[in-house]
Amino acid sequence: MHLQSLHLINFRNYEEAEIRLSENVNCFVGKNGSGKTNVLDAVHYLGLCKSFLNVMDRQNIRFDQPFFSIQGAFQKEDKEISIHCAVKSGAKKVFKRNKKEYEKLADHIGQFPVVVISPYDRDLISEGSEIRRKWMDSIIAQFDRAYLDEVQRYSRILEQRNALLKNMFSHGLFDRESMDVWNEQLVSSGNIIHAVRKAFIQEYIPVFQEKYNFIGLEHEEVGIEYRSQLNDLDFGALLKENERKDAFSQFTNAGIHKDDLVFTIKGHPIKKYGSQGQQKSLIIAMRLAQYELLKEHLALAPILLLDDIFDKLDNDRVKRLLDLVSEHYFGQVLVTDTDEDRLNAIFRNSKIEFSMFRVSQGEIHAVDSLES
Repeated sequence: MHLQSLHLINFRNYEEAEIRLSENVNCFVGKNGSGKTNVLDAVHYLGLCKSFLNVMDRQNIRFDQPFFSIQGAFQKEDKEISIHCAVKSGAKKVFKRNKKEYEKLADHIGQFPVVVISPYDRDLISEGSEIRRKWMDSIIAQFDRAYLDEVQRYSRILEQRNALLKNMFSHGLFDRESMDVWNEQLVSSGNIIHAVRKAFIQEYIPVFQEKYNFIGLEHEEVGIEYRSQLNDLDFGALLKENERKDAFSQFTNAGIHKDDLVFTIKGHPIKKYGSQGQQKSLIIAMRLAQYELLKEHLALAPILLLDDIFDKLDNDRVKRLLDLVSEHYFGQVLVTDTDEDRLNAIFRNSKIEFSMFRVSQGEIHAVDSLES
């Protein structure tokens, strides 16, 4: 599978741009703010129906314009498939496959997998638990549609239970019958999600450890701790135990929406005890393990997006990544950088075929191989 062409209209800083892509490595060079990362974000949209930069779709519409459009032509299993994404102010997002609109965006997830490695990945270590839960869920959802449905179901039940708590608080009453109904549904859904997450982490950890040892400069003991209130306690009993607290806070305080992941090195949280180099190695290892599991479960090589990472990594880590590229471990790769000479040197020294594009002020121009 690979993306053959990309057509943008009013997306971020692009009035209109159209490019044809190599099925191997594609390099986008330009100054900061020129729009390089926006190209990668557009590809992320086509694969996962969302941006990896902005949560709100309308923030990706070009300034003073009413909509944006992203069109991509994929080659998959000897077939050309057209994917179209459009967002209009005040309207729902439209996603089409071969001009036929999806009934649910979830039907698209996992069809054209994408993995991105970017400077923003450090948030997976430094930010709150929600970003780590979403990261875990986004991986599982690409190869387990039933899990995605269950996560969405849990979210709806949780919303209804929280609404009931707010209503009871405002009226100064406690509705036992309604509370029991939502508790039963929340427990049923939450137990399913917890079991899947636990199994995923058990599968993920050894792959993650292998990738860390490959990309890191030293072999060190790294791990992931899956923290969940459901690991040791019964969910139904937890809800009963927290009833009084829930009633006063008007929020459900126990459940899988409180789950978290703790990344460790030598048994200690890497957020507090890891060096910058160790944290960089861990983040890349996380993404490489994500790539491998998706590749295995989907029997399909995801598109790899490398956003401005070569000036953030030392030469040894760059070489290890390029070894994987040269061995054709990855499928299609899209890379951004501010330094054209550096990219030329990196890929030519590694004898890796690549295509070069220059990006400037919302315009993209292919560079002839002789010129680059």
